[in-house]
Amino acid sequence: MTFEITSPAFVQGETIPVKYTCDGEDISPPLQWSDLPAGTQSLALISDDPDAPMGTWVHWIVYNLPADTRKLPEQVSLPANSVDGKNSWGRTGYGGPCPPSGTHRYFFKLYALDTMLDLAAGANKTKLLQAMEGHILAQAELMGTYARQK
Repeated sequence: MTFEITSPAFVQGETIPVKYTCDGEDISPPLQWSDLPAGTQSLALISDDPDAPMGTWVHWIVYNLPADTRKLPEQVSLPANSVDGKNSWGRTGYGGPCPPSGTHRYFFKLYALDTMLDLAAGANKTKLLQAMEGHILAQAELMGTYARQK
């Protein structure tokens, strides 16, 4: 079995529904995962857009998700003790796809970690990646695309 992340709202490589973007309700999509590796103590999620004109744009960061968590429903209220990081808008929480032009790719990267992270709320992607160094047991990835509705 393989550690994987999926969504009932869209499949790998396909279009993310408008509901989860700035053109819709801008709420987080439902996500689910399976087959966490043995020894997983927590999970971390980074959602970003590597196609942004100013460099990779971070849409969502969550860490210290309990190891027994297997899904996040849409418009999620995070499980107890989970922490929101700071996205590229400078705020915590989810910010949906909103590309200025063209079709962009949006990655939802889920990390299985062998520890709970000692990291304050509101950490950015760089700080999260540094804190995860040496603690990643496995990584799963889901990618969807989106182009603005004209």
